[in-house]
Amino acid sequence: MYEAQAKYAKAAEALGQLLAKNGHTLIWGGSDSGLMKTIADAVQRNGGKVVGVTIERLQGSARKDAEELIVTKDLAERQTVMRERADAFILLPGGIGSLDEITEILELKKHGLHDKPITILNTDNFYDGLRSQLERMHREGFIVYPLENYLYFVSTPKDALRLLNEL
Repeated sequence: MYEAQAKYAKAAEALGQLLAKNGHTLIWGGSDSGLMKTIADAVQRNGGKVVGVTIERLQGSARKDAEELIVTKDLAERQTVMRERADAFILLPGGIGSLDEITEILELKKHGLHDKPITILNTDNFYDGLRSQLERMHREGFIVYPLENYLYFVSTPKDALRLLNEL
């Protein structure tokens, strides 16, 4: 893990603890590295359940002790399975794959294909640029409704869990 990611790992650890202690199951990409490993470790250490969803090509790096591991043929199928199994979505700091997943979930929500809550854990203002871009899209008419109709930005794992439990 990169040194700069320690602050994100701390938030992922806290969120994992809160998810487990509040009886939520973690549906995640199945990886046994990075923040995905951190949150899955925290959930399991605190008595929670983890369900990994990986693709055939990445199966070798998937977590071996997940209560359930689903292997899909490709990323599109993986996203479908994760979306169908999840009750809500919380985005942690991540890379291109994280953006791909959250934008697809947002687009489907925009079209009324699901009404599941979407929360972005904006640890250390990681997603301020994304928030700014989405706000501009709304101001300029590319997104019709206010962002709160689609998603919430929060800065702490406690706030993410509070929203998860309220919505």
